[in-house]
Amino acid sequence: MIFARKVWHLLVAIKDGLVLLFMLLFFLLLFGMLSSRPAADRVREGALLLSLNGSVVEEPSSEDPLGMLIGTAAPNKQYRTRDLARAIRLAASDDRIKAVVLDLSRFTGGGIVSMQEVAAAMDAVRAAKKPVLVYAVAYLDDGLMLAAHASEVWLHPMGAAMVMGPGGTTPYYGDLLKRFGVNVHVYKVGTFKDAVEPYLGNQASAPSREARSALYQSVWETWRADVAKARPGANFDLAAKDPVGWIKASNGDGAQAALKAGLVDKLGDRVAFGERVKALVGADPLDEAPGTFAANKPAALLGAHPVESGGDAVAVVTVAGEIVDGDAGPGTAGGDRIADLIDTANTDGAKALVLRVDSPGGSVLASETIRLALERFKANGRPVVVSMANLAASGGYWVSTPAQRIFAEPGTITGSIGIFAVLPTFEKTLAQYGVNSDGVRTTPLSGQPDILGGLTPETDAVLQATVEQGYTRFLDVVAKSRGKSAAEIDAMAQGRVWDGGTARQKGLVDQFGGLDDAAAWVAKAAKLETWHTEFYGTEPETLAGRVTALLGGGDDAKAATGGDLFATLAARQQLGLDRAASGLARLGQVQGMQAYCLDCAVLDFAPPGDVREGWLARLSMLALQSR
Repeated sequence: MIFARKVWHLLVAIKDGLVLLFMLLFFLLLFGMLSSRPAADRVREGALLLSLNGSVVEEPSSEDPLGMLIGTAAPNKQYRTRDLARAIRLAASDDRIKAVVLDLSRFTGGGIVSMQEVAAAMDAVRAAKKPVLVYAVAYLDDGLMLAAHASEVWLHPMGAAMVMGPGGTTPYYGDLLKRFGVNVHVYKVGTFKDAVEPYLGNQASAPSREARSALYQSVWETWRADVAKARPGANFDLAAKDPVGWIKASNGDGAQAALKAGLVDKLGDRVAFGERVKALVGADPLDEAPGTFAANKPAALLGAHPVESGGDAVAVVTVAGEIVDGDAGPGTAGGDRIADLIDTANTDGAKALVLRVDSPGGSVLASETIRLALERFKANGRPVVVSMANLAASGGYWVSTPAQRIFAEPGTITGSIGIFAVLPTFEKTLAQYGVNSDGVRTTPLSGQPDILGGLTPETDAVLQATVEQGYTRFLDVVAKSRGKSAAEIDAMAQGRVWDGGTARQKGLVDQFGGLDDAAAWVAKAAKLETWHTEFYGTEPETLAGRVTALLGGGDDAKAATGGDLFATLAARQQLGLDRAASGLARLGQVQGMQAYCLDCAVLDFAPPGDVREGWLARLSMLALQSR
């Protein structure tokens, strides 16, 4: 029996070992499949197909592969602006590409500068006498802007188009906080620094409303001028100014209304659209299904035309998303991570550097960390320029101050030079339940800040003085950068946000131009005869990207039809809810001084990075449940 028992234990041990071994091999194989970067397909004759199943951003956010695998829905894909624009421009000169096709059925938008960059690439294709065709079930502003630059715009017969215009509402939590006795201590400098207003009252202040009105009107005029020039026969103003009359004139048929107004050229479903493209570029030899056509993905075209790497390197480092302390990113600008990239470029011997900024700002400390890294790069006699994309406000402007020259676009949102900090305490909340605080202090600052017992007047005064000094520091670094006095900068600062055109008039921006213009200028400043751009921090598609594709979030020639107008608006509404939750979470997080732009969030349609459910979100749920 003893012998048999030992044999049995041995067999069980072997079985367990084999199971563990096979499980290990399975997960290693799975990891290898997901993390491997698939080889780009060979470019064949046909169309360049861009199925934009998500948003266009300056730098795609990093994803948690495990969270994506156990999630209930496929994540929205993010597309890097410069990759899309470059692929489209390559299509103009590659003889194998007969047309460019954009499927916007599940497109969720992007910043206006990003849209203009992609649209300019579409214009280059049309200038090369190649057709650009666009299809969607529902068009909103960003989709309409791209469609305006196409040679042929298709809309599903049951679809529609809506001209929304920039702007919208911001949730104000002041009454909610008062209801629960939360005491919000606000420390700020800047008449127009309205990022703290949602926690204080129930509506925007007069200065905030004034600044927003001017900003949104400027962005709106930029959009109108772009689409009017690209598609002069379309009546965008009718769709914007009298949407009800416009739709009723077509008996509620949104597709017919869009067709009559010239916003689209043809009505047809995906199959009819595909057959039209097939007539232009040829059939797909591997798929005979109706509506299929010979197509290439952007990765194939980019892979077939690698970027030249001769000559000296001009480093490009991207600051995208909210600026936070630590190593966060990509898609969020962790100050330590960005500084490390700049220092790496410095160590690598890059001859010049372009800082590409697309950020509403954030942590003052993280912004200063990035600024100091740029100063270290400059200390070696190497020039630095800044290229502003959609947003470069607050902390996004702070990190721009070391530049010898700042490039922006008329639609860029910048400025917002101001500082604030928010600290909630709960002494009133607890008092409602009979909980009070008492104790002994050796100094006025003992035990401070006391989140449960409240702040002493001395603590309030110290914190406000610290914020005021931070604002003075902000003015000084901007004044030194712009060759002006602190008083001159203060007159245009005060937390006010400016469009790129106004910012240039005020001397906050030097000239209009994109990333390529900035790189060419800094290469000339560095006296480089031959050079190439080298992007730091750009990671290849690995595990998260493969999970996205497996979950159906990637781009595909046979992408889902996409939602109608109501589904598209619902997706936009969900984004608004996500931003509201992000605003709730922001107050509940322990943060230092902030240089953050509230107005920018309304103009930025990329999903917020990390929405945490904090105590304030729970308060809002309690308020709803108690009604």
